[in-house]
Amino acid sequence: MARFAALFLALLAGAHAEIPGCKIRITSKALELLKQEGLRFLEQELETITIPDLGGREGHFYYNISEVTVTELQLTSSELHFQPEQELVLQTSNSSLGLRFRRQFLYWFIYDGGYINASAQGISIHTALQLSRDPTGRIKVANVSCQASVSKLYAAFGGTFRMVYDILSTFITSGMHFLLNQQICPVIYHAGTVLLNSLLDTVPVRSSVDHLVGIDYSLLKDPVVSTSTMDMDFRGAFFPLAQGNWSLPNQAVEPQLQDEERMVYVAFSEFFFDSALESYFQAGALQLSLVGDKVPHDLDMLLRASYFGSIVLLSPAVLDSPLKLELRVVAPPRCTIKPSGTTISVTASVTIALVPPNQPEVQLSSMIMDARLSAKMALRGNALRVHLDLRKFRIYSNQSALESLALIPLQAPLKTMLQFGVMPLLNERTRRGVQIPLPEGMDFVREVVTNHAGFLTIGADLHFAKGLREVIEKNRPANNMDSGIPSAPPPSTAAV
Repeated sequence: MARFAALFLALLAGAHAEIPGCKIRITSKALELLKQEGLRFLEQELETITIPDLGGREGHFYYNISEVTVTELQLTSSELHFQPEQELVLQTSNSSLGLRFRRQFLYWFIYDGGYINASAQGISIHTALQLSRDPTGRIKVANVSCQASVSKLYAAFGGTFRMVYDILSTFITSGMHFLLNQQICPVIYHAGTVLLNSLLDTVPVRSSVDHLVGIDYSLLKDPVVSTSTMDMDFRGAFFPLAQGNWSLPNQAVEPQLQDEERMVYVAFSEFFFDSALESYFQAGALQLSLVGDKVPHDLDMLLRASYFGSIVLLSPAVLDSPLKLELRVVAPPRCTIKPSGTTISVTASVTIALVPPNQPEVQLSSMIMDARLSAKMALRGNALRVHLDLRKFRIYSNQSALESLALIPLQAPLKTMLQFGVMPLLNERTRRGVQIPLPEGMDFVREVVTNHAGFLTIGADLHFAKGLREVIEKNRPANNMDSGIPSAPPPSTAAV
């Protein structure tokens, strides 16, 4: 009975789970690029290690080791891989670290001091970043586990007390060895939970596209990690900025990701584009009014000739008034994605009128326009861009079939006006694109678009347009308190 109840609850939860409008898959092909950039960043962070002074007394011998600085770090053998349970694992081995410190020794009344070089060999680090969805829907590094060890530390002592140094070197280097082990994991923990999270804060979650419409890229659940991929489900919904809580129910086909040949795959369902079209419709942006000189000259002459009978019946003060052509989308356009391509269906009203100065406009005709646009998607930089072409077009009267026949001569010139007057304006808007939820500094290159039934996928490779260090420094929290995340791991995290 308990098993049946659990199954029922699971099915009920699945039935009410929100369908993503956008999915992103990061494959193991991307990890080599991420590892190279990540290791450079990690080396720079570990070079900031500060080791406390080491001092003490052995019989009549007093010593102090201070001003320890890292001079060189080489992370040689390393591996970055996915691990199920939302983790990204980095392992390094046989790495080395160069150190320089100041020595001060006193034996009875004899003093000796100076600087000396040392090297730590056989450094091994195993760290796992646990990725999850935070309450705002943003991907975050929720936790960092770390184990670090240094197998050997060499220090070439010299000077007046060289014989004594050789006797005490094991004791001194063991103390530094212990302190060094203690410093590696806190640096990695801070780099993961604070600095990398400041990078992830640059991923757009709920942001404006322009002054009318915004987009919601909230994660719907924790990332799903396998041994070769990490999949993320995003809401992928546009909304009018004037109606911040507005949402369109997602009844589209859920996009699927199957491939692993490229570094990254992005999938968009019909809902992604439908929500954009409906948002602009709700915001009142899908309308265009051409008056006077804005109406192409040839079209102006044709329209006046077509409605000459109506115009001559008007008063003389109206005959030479500027012509107005108004297009207004009457219902939210709809996107259809098929293996053969992507189309957008639009229905709009077309109103032709004269607008005499300081007088009410005089309507000459009103008709319905049905248009079908083809849409070509592409990823440029970190943005999705769309290019639209007019494929099918027809106008008809909603009054009578006879009036529809009278509109046939206007079919070709209106279509030409749309192709050369309206489509460039639309493509100017869509050319700006919509940012994809990637961190700042990462771009897409060499993309390939594939259409499916109800969704499309874009496979691409990644490119660092900015260095990881540059982006993190730009977005680094002012202090640890600002980040809301502790900068040091629990004592059990750093394994010696």
